[in-house]
Amino acid sequence: MSEAPRVEIFTRVGCHLCEDALAIVRDVCAELGERYAETDIDADPELADRFTDLVPVTFVDGTQHDYWRVDPARLRAALGP
Repeated sequence: MSEAPRVEIFTRVGCHLCEDALAIVRDVCAELGERYAETDIDADPELADRFTDLVPVTFVDGTQHDYWRVDPARLRAALGP
């Protein structure tokens, strides 16, 4: 069984902030050897209701980490030892 991703990012199609945040998440996770998962909130009505104005939203180890923008240094620190 594979280990669950430590980072989850909630996005929506056509969101330029989501594209920017996803690129940062992808780069930082690759650099640190961590996995991430992306979820389109519009595919789940409950997520769409909860996060509609906050996307992108990132979670690290199940705890909300950021919304709207992802700071690479802050993400690295959250994933560090």
